[in-house]
Amino acid sequence: MPMSNPPPSNPISASAAANDVAGEPSPLQWAEIVQQLGAEIAGPLSLALERIHDLVSTGQIDRQSLRALRESVSQAREAGMLGQQLARLASGRLKLARERMHLTQVLRGVLAQRSRETQARGIQVRQILKPVEIMADGSLLFALLNALMDWALASTHSSIDLRLDLTPWPAKARLVCRFAHRSLDLLADPRAAQSPQALNSLAWRLLEQTALTMGVLPLRESEAGITELTLEFPQTLGDEPNAAAATPDREETLGGGRRNKQGSEHAADYLPSSNSKPLAGSHVLIISQQRELRSLIQAAVQHMGLIVDLVGSMAEASQFCLDGLPHGIVFESALRDEDFELLRAEVMREVTDFCFVEVLDEQHLTQLSTATADGLARISRLHLEDALASVLMFELSKGL
Repeated sequence: MPMSNPPPSNPISASAAANDVAGEPSPLQWAEIVQQLGAEIAGPLSLALERIHDLVSTGQIDRQSLRALRESVSQAREAGMLGQQLARLASGRLKLARERMHLTQVLRGVLAQRSRETQARGIQVRQILKPVEIMADGSLLFALLNALMDWALASTHSSIDLRLDLTPWPAKARLVCRFAHRSLDLLADPRAAQSPQALNSLAWRLLEQTALTMGVLPLRESEAGITELTLEFPQTLGDEPNAAAATPDREETLGGGRRNKQGSEHAADYLPSSNSKPLAGSHVLIISQQRELRSLIQAAVQHMGLIVDLVGSMAEASQFCLDGLPHGIVFESALRDEDFELLRAEVMREVTDFCFVEVLDEQHLTQLSTATADGLARISRLHLEDALASVLMFELSKGL
């Protein structure tokens, strides 16, 4: 059962007062989330267990069954990670900061980070964004925009349209996300009036609870197979209702299509500031052919709330990055070869301040990327436990 019940009125007029009724989620709502979390973990694992039983009984598994097994385990893992982020919101220990954030720049930075993922899925993200500044917690703002993209990408059967503008007086920043939640050729089907499960998944729960924690009520409406979500930010800075009109809208297309020349030339202008990159929920890829070293790196960052993936070679890392970039890469120095340089060059073309940390076997002084000639951070494996967390804290939050 979704926690945001869309009213029958016009979406624009209804959203104008969305934040006036924002409130804390109730214990009953959290109980529903926990129940859903259990279902989204147990379901894929049950399917995986069936595949394993088949493997044990027959002694063999075909490629299709192996792919299905991997997908089931991946789905359960993703649900578990969403649960960790929801638990962080429910803990009551979050201390929200009030920072001046350029919402447009932060959003463009998130879209730049996710562009490879959208391209891999063949999904266009069309933007019409006015320049807007707000007061918000930078960490939660970054998490909110990523949760929005996670939910929209998992739910859409079309392009994703994003519009950022200001409401009439009193001026408030308003971000609208619109997409088709059913295939366009099925909209005439009577079942199209029903909302698919993806719209109310754990990804939606995380998006919803992050918004509520920030004091932003997500107003969601669905009609004729089209879903529209409005996020209205209550603390918009210094803009009169018509202030943004002086700057023409800029429209771009990301993923599954081309970006216009202006967008590609000025991608660096829209990277988020250091305040907008939290550690909790950031995604780090560890590359090492040594299982022991992978375990050491993972243990050194396990308290940071990071999402961690492990691969054993640069070829595997390149394949992993095809579907979407992590926020940082920690790699074994012995694997620094031509394949690494190609991967690094490709990544840096998309995200110019991407986080790379090289782990050396021998004794070495810990260095941040700002202190090295090639812009790579370096650390000895002897210092992983003591210093890797601090290095990542800087490298994941650095800005141009």
